[in-house]
Amino acid sequence: MSVHVYRKMEIVGSSKVSIEDAIKNALVEAGKTASNLRWFEVVETRGYIEKDAVAYYQVTLKIGYTAA
Repeated sequence: MSVHVYRKMEIVGSSKVSIEDAIKNALVEAGKTASNLRWFEVVETRGYIEKDAVAYYQVTLKIGYTAA
């Protein structure tokens, strides 16, 4: 059995389109500073309101990655 050790970062992604798109945007940005991304956990979901409508979605992710 192999042993896995992960580092963890927290990042907030946003999107005007959807929660899923906000997650994708966060993962793309995280991949620019860390390699070997392995898992994510959505820890918070919220939205920004303008003129009584959703202006954009925000998600806070914890992302696990392994050191290279």
